[in-house]
Amino acid sequence: MTVLGGIGFTAPWLLLALLALPILWIILRAVPPAPMRRRFPGVALLLGLKDDESVSDRTPWWLLLLRMLAAAAIIIGLAGPVLNPDEDQAQGSGPLLIVLDGSWAGATRWAEQEDAIAAQLTRASRAGRTVAFLDLARPQPPVFQTADAWRSRLPGFRPAPWQPDQARTTLALSFLTEIADFDTLWFSDGLDYPGREAALASFESKGSVDVYQTAANVLAMTPASFEDGAVQLTAMRAAAGPEREITVQALGRDPAGNASILATASATFAAGETTAETALSLPSELRARITRFDIQGQRSAGSTTLADDGLRRREVALIAGRESREGLELLSPLHYIEQALAPNADLIRGALDEILPANPDVIILADVATLSPGEEESLGAWIDEGGMLVRFAGPRVAASDVSRADEDPMMPVRLRSGGRTVGGAMSWGEPKALAPFRENSPFFGLEIPPDVQVTSQVMAQPDPTLAERVIAELTDGTPLVTRKAREQGQIVLFHVTATADWSTLPLSGLFVQMLERLAISSSTSRPDAGQLEGTTWTPQQVMDGFGTLSDAGTLPGVPGADLLTAPPGPDMQPGIYASGDRRLARNVIETEDTLTAVSWPPRIPVKGFAVPPEQPVAGWLLSLAILLLLADVIASLALSGRLVSAASRTAAIGLAALLMLGVPQGAQAQNAEDDAFALNATAELVLAYVLTGNRQVDEMSDAGLRGLSDTLFFRTSVEPAAPVGVDLEMDELAFFPVLYWPITPDQPRPSSEAYVKLNAYLRSGGLILFDTRDADVARFGNASPNGRKLQDLAAPLDIPPLEPLPADHVLTRTFYLLQDFPGRHSSRDVWVEAAPPDAEQVEGMPFRNLNDGVTPVVIGGNDWAAAWAISNTGTPLVPIGRGFTGERQRELAFRFGVNLIMHVLTGNYKSDQVHVPALLDRLGQ
Repeated sequence: MTVLGGIGFTAPWLLLALLALPILWIILRAVPPAPMRRRFPGVALLLGLKDDESVSDRTPWWLLLLRMLAAAAIIIGLAGPVLNPDEDQAQGSGPLLIVLDGSWAGATRWAEQEDAIAAQLTRASRAGRTVAFLDLARPQPPVFQTADAWRSRLPGFRPAPWQPDQARTTLALSFLTEIADFDTLWFSDGLDYPGREAALASFESKGSVDVYQTAANVLAMTPASFEDGAVQLTAMRAAAGPEREITVQALGRDPAGNASILATASATFAAGETTAETALSLPSELRARITRFDIQGQRSAGSTTLADDGLRRREVALIAGRESREGLELLSPLHYIEQALAPNADLIRGALDEILPANPDVIILADVATLSPGEEESLGAWIDEGGMLVRFAGPRVAASDVSRADEDPMMPVRLRSGGRTVGGAMSWGEPKALAPFRENSPFFGLEIPPDVQVTSQVMAQPDPTLAERVIAELTDGTPLVTRKAREQGQIVLFHVTATADWSTLPLSGLFVQMLERLAISSSTSRPDAGQLEGTTWTPQQVMDGFGTLSDAGTLPGVPGADLLTAPPGPDMQPGIYASGDRRLARNVIETEDTLTAVSWPPRIPVKGFAVPPEQPVAGWLLSLAILLLLADVIASLALSGRLVSAASRTAAIGLAALLMLGVPQGAQAQNAEDDAFALNATAELVLAYVLTGNRQVDEMSDAGLRGLSDTLFFRTSVEPAAPVGVDLEMDELAFFPVLYWPITPDQPRPSSEAYVKLNAYLRSGGLILFDTRDADVARFGNASPNGRKLQDLAAPLDIPPLEPLPADHVLTRTFYLLQDFPGRHSSRDVWVEAAPPDAEQVEGMPFRNLNDGVTPVVIGGNDWAAAWAISNTGTPLVPIGRGFTGERQRELAFRFGVNLIMHVLTGNYKSDQVHVPALLDRLGQ
């Protein structure tokens, strides 16, 4: 390439044709000799006529100039003009070696570096120079090929999440010993590292060296730490400079599971300083979602620090089978667990489907017997990914069929039916103490207080695997705590309750220590190399030079000690490593690392990446020449009068139908419908029934609840609104205190998501009235199609042990005194939650000390909706019995409905009358 006046030409000899332009001008300006003038008489006949076609006697100067410009554009375009030529490279020849630092420090401006390399490949291709690449972060023997061959492979170069070091630089230089002279273009990332000076000397011995380096300062972050209730963050820069403020972003998953920025903080580099510190004070729920911290505007592995278990306290989710409605904390099944874990863990309360998206470390279920298929599937997936499930036994677990014949996936062992009671009037022995913990137990080394005794428990079924799953036992060898592993997680079962009903364990300090060993067993502080000696850590995710995480695939595990001490490299890639349920982050920059800016000798020319790329303009000039020639044709026709300028006004008026860009109206209508449903259900008390899909049954349920609502309005202070039908798949259940569920043989079984909502509804205090409507042909059980359908529908529900409604149950006296609970049929088979076994008859009172709260389910088959149903005029829809007997039965049905609603709304206040004698005795009356 020849450079003339700052413009390069690939075929400069064609410019000699420009010398012929003056000659062409003279030729075009030449005029033929004037003709002889002779008068012809016939010319008089032509006077006054206009000649539409005329020829000028001389070419206008501006038309000649137009033609000269077109010819000049063609000549210069064919000469191959190039703007912004690199004069140094234009004069170079021979092989060219492009050296890359190839580290994370250059990742932020990697695109600019690629553009600069592409420009150098273009210049090398024009000069006919062969090119080779040498990546110092990933050294491979250089191969000299044509520049065009390398251009297609340029996108394959990516920054490594580590820096070149002495070993890698020495290996790279060893590849050059047998190669002859070459020139070097070194694309530096701006950081100094061991072996760089030796590499520079080696390259200079082979030829000239030019360095390309961005002027931007390199930024990085050290691992985050959790201290004094806040996340501590430290940023570094390679070179000191003026004051500069940066923004640190905390990234993670939002409740919907989408990656988002959860929080930001500002850090300021003081003038002349290379470090800046900041802190983020975040709620534990938000802190648990954080997966990484990034410096805003930077895109490199060094400006990213990954979060692991050392950043946060353990999160423990608590779920009880049935919460106390009276606010009696000491009777709450979660009270002692909360007191034990609150000082050292962040506790979460809520329904299971609300808790799982927060991904807690531990989930504790207190006397939860049955899980719906949807709950079991989502909970199982959470355990498989490393979660720990801790379960406590209780009356519900003891009375259920869970893990009896076959081991339940959510239980560590099989269980015997019923329970075991020791130390009471009906037992065979004294209360049992705990045996010393075995060495393989997580509780090994804990001191057992002598006052810890067990009076009742759920027994484990003997099994070949039982012995290896026992981590705590009684002195007689009975398992007290069992555990099994499931994929990466584990399941633990305490065979006693979490309250003091079955044992004194929750009252002791040992209970606190045992829960801490389980729920907070993995220390949140970062371990040292000695603590990890002898362990193997498997990479779960690895990070590239841009700071992007990807699945580790089949990468082998690394020794625990190397995880903290070995420098980053191909065998120790930065990322997330796991061992058991513990996760550690290996970052590019560690706490003790520093950044040093590179300093080049004065003899080495250093250029920026923003080198203007060579721009060939031959195409533009030839296109301009064609346009000029086209203008010449039009001008010539205009001067000769042959140009017809009939501006055709064929207005192409295309009537295009505007398709309405409709915003999805379905979603908005659905949202509006949901809002209206919620407002209607919460404005006043509303009774609800489950839609079965059978039109006649649903209409009868609506009429029945309308009649019961009118009865409540006239007889009590409760004033319900019109009843509503509930779709278990779509509607929210929390708005309704009672759900009336009529059973039909052909109604579909709800989905797993619906059962999750139903279990949450039952656990939060809701009541479901199951009505099989078949008491005239079958008793409670599976003797009828409706009864069998009820068993199928209720199987996934977390229903407590049931019993026939006793004569002293609160339902018999919440508003009316009742002993019969008829509907359209008069069977007395009504089932409710079973009373606790320790309920005793109190002297002077007609009922036991039940304190049973509100039963979550009432089951019967008396077809109550038909007995309650009224028409729009207020008359009964369904006849019941004959004469006065039938009307009496309908009245008792209404009274049962009133008692049921009052029971839901007021709880067990009537049962609390059992304490009146004791209170009067204390008052001295």
